[in-house]
Amino acid sequence: MSIAPGVRTGLQPDLLGRVNARTHTRRLHWGDVVLSIVLIVFGVLMLAPLYWLISTSFTVGAEAFTEPPKWLPVPFTVDNFVNVFEYVPFMQQFMNSLFLAVIITVGSLTFSVLAAYGFARVSFRGSGALLVVMLSAMMVPAQLVIIPIFIMMRQLGLVDTLAALWLPALVNVFQIFFLTQYFRTIPRELDEAAKIDGAGHAWILFRMLLPLSGPALSALAILSFEASWNGYFGPLIFLSSPENMTLPLGLVVLQQGFGAAPATVVFAAITMVVAPLLIVFLIFQRQFVASVASSGLKG
Repeated sequence: MSIAPGVRTGLQPDLLGRVNARTHTRRLHWGDVVLSIVLIVFGVLMLAPLYWLISTSFTVGAEAFTEPPKWLPVPFTVDNFVNVFEYVPFMQQFMNSLFLAVIITVGSLTFSVLAAYGFARVSFRGSGALLVVMLSAMMVPAQLVIIPIFIMMRQLGLVDTLAALWLPALVNVFQIFFLTQYFRTIPRELDEAAKIDGAGHAWILFRMLLPLSGPALSALAILSFEASWNGYFGPLIFLSSPENMTLPLGLVVLQQGFGAAPATVVFAAITMVVAPLLIVFLIFQRQFVASVASSGLKG
């Protein structure tokens, strides 16, 4: 008879803890539901213009801009995409943009990796001052340096060529700084262990640091590809021939030049320009998120 009260008093805190845990779990559950609803609403609002763009590009011109707007391409047609090639040399401009984006992405990452390794792992006098001077170049607007670059490209005979765009873009100060900070988060003890086994700088960089920097390289590749693919200011200054233009400049010509194409044709061209960027992002989104998360954790 004396055990029963003790058992009850021993069970009361346990039961109270279970009730509190269930209440806390329920609150977390409802909080997750509210957060999910808010994110879904904002996601729909952000994706609605993109969906309307793609839907309109498959719609007949007379039915594209009715009120209220139609969210389904009725009647459905692909003539808008076919007509794009009649107004501008779209395929040539597509290849120009692809070539430019690939060579700038690969070339700038190659130079940035080598420079970042020097700043992060090789000790030399004035490395800190040199890095600060390079970072100060990021504060200079591109509109100020475009004039001396144009004069230089004209003296080299590269105006109205793609080389005038990708040559200056091979040196990317932001990529150098980002990779320098990322390499510094990797412990130097790994370098010392590799040097004991007879490894040199090339082995340490390409066999050890680069495999550990996959997320950072993927994120920089996405940003570099997107910036080059969407670049408009540089092509506007250096390119004048339609066959040498990139897609952003070609879209302006499609809209304003050569008789001004219908809006649905312009929308179809924009859809074809946006599609590669979406594909690249969907392929590398995991690496991009991992890079942001890891850089945040490493401070």
